[in-house]
Amino acid sequence: MFITEIFKSIQGEGTRAGLPCIFVRLTGCNLRCTWCDTAYAFHGGKKMSVAEVAACVDELAGRIPGAASEAGAPPAAVPLVELTGGEPLLQEEIYPLAQHLLASGYTVMIETSGERFIGKLPHGVIRIVDVKCPDSGEADTFEMRNLEALSQNDEIKFVLSTRRDYEFAREFTLQHNLRERVHQVLFSPVFEGPEGKWPGLEARKLVEWMLEDSLPVRLGLQLHKFVWDPATKGV
Repeated sequence: MFITEIFKSIQGEGTRAGLPCIFVRLTGCNLRCTWCDTAYAFHGGKKMSVAEVAACVDELAGRIPGAASEAGAPPAAVPLVELTGGEPLLQEEIYPLAQHLLASGYTVMIETSGERFIGKLPHGVIRIVDVKCPDSGEADTFEMRNLEALSQNDEIKFVLSTRRDYEFAREFTLQHNLRERVHQVLFSPVFEGPEGKWPGLEARKLVEWMLEDSLPVRLGLQLHKFVWDPATKGV
């Protein structure tokens, strides 16, 4: 598979925000969202095997070679791993990689655009699935079969840049009864792009809309962009 970067940071989004996490960023994406903050992962990358990726994860996670636990896998100081991109489901090796990490005792998450079917992923992987809103430029790309494939371990995320996006996300959430399908529904405001490349959505404004409609959803903020400069890679 082609890998853009593997690094240790804090989980910036979702219900596990703030926890230490190992990120495996796969190269390549078939969508071009207007507010994309990881366009550097569209091309290039380093070709790596499942074993090579897993070894990098083990090293960053603080696993000690030869120190096996009762379950047969070395203990990890950082047990959370996220597979991301780009779009990680574009590469077939994602499935054996996810299975290998699960078998090694990691909690495995995957962040995906929602355009690819998630049902092939191994049982136990926590799926963080986007639904693209109108102002992303990639509306109507959501794979509707994913609604039935979702479970109570998963999360649905909407990235919002305008009131129009909010109204779309609100109606999609209610129409498809998302709160009953998944662990959490996340509404995340777009963070302003570098040098004003794209406008951001004020978090307070989004909160006011959510409260006005009494929506059963959770505000999602990209914590890593408050800790580091928003343009910083590898965090």
